[in-house]
Amino acid sequence: MSGPVLGVETSCDETGVAVYDVARGLIAHTLYSQVKMHADYGGVVPELASRDHVRKLLPLIRETLRKADMSTRDLGGVAYTSGPGLVGALLVGAACARSLAWALEVPAIGVHHMEGHLLAPMLEADPPQPPFVALLVSGGHSMLIEVTGIGCYRLLGDTLDDAAGEAFDKTAKLMGLPYPGGPALAKLAETGAAARFKFSRPMTDRPGLDFSFSGLKTQVLLAYRAHADEANAKADIARGFEEAIVETLAIKCRRALAQTGTRRLVIAGGVGANKRLRAQLADAGEREGFRVYFPRLEFCTDNGAMIALAGALRLQAGLRDDAAIKVAPRWDLETLAAV
Repeated sequence: MSGPVLGVETSCDETGVAVYDVARGLIAHTLYSQVKMHADYGGVVPELASRDHVRKLLPLIRETLRKADMSTRDLGGVAYTSGPGLVGALLVGAACARSLAWALEVPAIGVHHMEGHLLAPMLEADPPQPPFVALLVSGGHSMLIEVTGIGCYRLLGDTLDDAAGEAFDKTAKLMGLPYPGGPALAKLAETGAAARFKFSRPMTDRPGLDFSFSGLKTQVLLAYRAHADEANAKADIARGFEEAIVETLAIKCRRALAQTGTRRLVIAGGVGANKRLRAQLADAGEREGFRVYFPRLEFCTDNGAMIALAGALRLQAGLRDDAAIKVAPRWDLETLAAV
């Protein structure tokens, strides 16, 4: 493969397109969010998400190529998210990307959505180099991964129930906060008092690297029912909840670093944009001698740039998919081929 790679992301409720070149880096990217459309329903409606990807994807591809000052004939390959995600949404991106690659006679490859997140910090000027530990925290995932190379991943810890982002969203909903709940709760927590509500740090009182946030969510519900009418209680509960999540994630990250003996930590996924999480891990790294890598905020949430990057690295290594349009709504990260 030679030439820039077009990346397409349609796994859920963001339509992302980007152009990435292994030699030149990120050339252009465009993102459209469906948040306003789904807000009326309090969550993502899969059929509506798929239809909106159909409407937005081709115009976004044209816009991204215009930003990059190139045409489709300049592309050397196409990458697209083939899983995990909503099956209808994935099929929209896969069908479009595969058809474009076939028409241009260039290679195409399906990218694992979480590998895209994991590699997103490599879009920055000072990227991490394996080996490192990656914390992948989003609406559907809370995972600790040992990374010894691209495609060489070992699961260290996973969520047993609600992921961190899911816990943020569900807690925000039970507190009556607007959709999307996670960012709304984090913003409310900025005005809350830290000491008023002390919630548990789930599963930190025992060995292991797995996560469980459903019990924490129940604690918050009981506190909210008992104190909702008190002055500033909502903000104080939000602050206590956020601190419990952040400290739990930080404790498990430091355990994973100690277990693997690595001194590099990558934080990726939507919850990676949380200000308190970033600050706590950066401070811990300075104190304890490990380096923390974050993608810029716009690349924490779903985006085409991370898919274009991951796809370009795999295409450069000679990997490619056949012409079939295939998606995997569930897909084990550890099954990926090494690069």
